[in-house]
Amino acid sequence: MLVYEDKISGDELCSDSYPSEVTTDGCFLEVQGSWIAKGEVEIDTGANPSAEGGDDGGVDDSIEKVVDIIDAFELVEQGEYGKKDLMSYFKGWIQTIMAKIDEGEQADFKKRVQTGVKKLVGMCKELQVFTGPSMDPDATMVFAYYKDGAAAPTFVYFKDALNEIKC
Repeated sequence: MLVYEDKISGDELCSDSYPSEVTTDGCFLEVQGSWIAKGEVEIDTGANPSAEGGDDGGVDDSIEKVVDIIDAFELVEQGEYGKKDLMSYFKGWIQTIMAKIDEGEQADFKKRVQTGVKKLVGMCKELQVFTGPSMDPDATMVFAYYKDGAAAPTFVYFKDALNEIKC
């Protein structure tokens, strides 16, 4: 299994155990999230709860629905970002991440990242923005959006900003 780690913060942001595809001319790794139930697990023993004085139905408040990727990697939502906010973030982030990209790959990265930034800024109203668990504001952010008709979000990672760690 591969775990994807942010080159800047070292936060683990995702793994290859989720359905994914490389998009936008190699700029993004898009990963499909899904909703999962988290909380107490009810085990059916076959007994009749109403006959034994127990609860015979109703809503179970101990179960919470969460998005698997957010939960597993402890991503922290950062609130809304407007176009200016995103552009300001990307300006500083690109300078920081360039130091982590091999010199021979920097020219190709600059081309790819411009396309990716343009796409994300154009989608800013529909994006959710996350940081890793360290909440480092200068680290690589993770973006999520809902594809047409999707029940769960798709997460967008800058592929060049991730280290692949074999587990």
